[in-house]
Amino acid sequence: MPIDGFIWLCAAILVVAFLYSSVGHAGASGYIAVMTLFGLAPEVIKPAALVLNILVACIATWQFWRGGHFSWKLFWPFAISSVPCAFLGGYLNLPTQLFRIVIGAVLLYSAAWFFIRPKPDAEPHLPTKPVSVSIGAGLGLLSGLTGVGGGIFLTPLVILMRWARTKTASAVSALFILVNSISGLTGSITSTRQIPFFALPMAAAAIAGGSVGSYLGSYRFSPLVIKRLLAVVLAIAGVKLIFT
Repeated sequence: MPIDGFIWLCAAILVVAFLYSSVGHAGASGYIAVMTLFGLAPEVIKPAALVLNILVACIATWQFWRGGHFSWKLFWPFAISSVPCAFLGGYLNLPTQLFRIVIGAVLLYSAAWFFIRPKPDAEPHLPTKPVSVSIGAGLGLLSGLTGVGGGIFLTPLVILMRWARTKTASAVSALFILVNSISGLTGSITSTRQIPFFALPMAAAAIAGGSVGSYLGSYRFSPLVIKRLLAVVLAIAGVKLIFT
């Protein structure tokens, strides 16, 4: 890749990391879209996106936890089933075009909902453990198959079902993304026997964007702003799943 093209790639990764981390996400779907547009080989895009995802998810998890927004009671039932399923999804290499179109359409619907009708946070109620475990398994498998951390699906679900307030949903999703990205990357490496490609400037760009975005999301942005930004993130992810 020419040096000027690589600079623009790193700049795009920085913007993606900033935007996604502000809502407790890590940006895998955005990284995949950007790396696809810049012509990186398909076989390196998914694992490279997961590596960047892990870096930004670590930062977002720390920032939202430090801000006092994390809920262990909400997190662990989702995570306990999602991690092995994310490994399975990362290990498998299935033709999933129709599946991706359906998921993309759901994300676009959620994006429209948060942008047009962003309701104020209501008093939350935790889901039952069987519901959380079942949903965690499904989201973990989706995470591994699509190469994203799973938070892109978990955050809107938690907010729409009123299982948590907006910033708590972001905090839980950040750690959910981290553990599933690690599991999915492990499954991918086990399957392909290849160490994922990424360059240090790409990692530095993701860390810089993720640090600023997660700080603003956890300390400065209101729940309404986060919902608007979440709508943008969901729209990007939905378009990416449908058209790439």
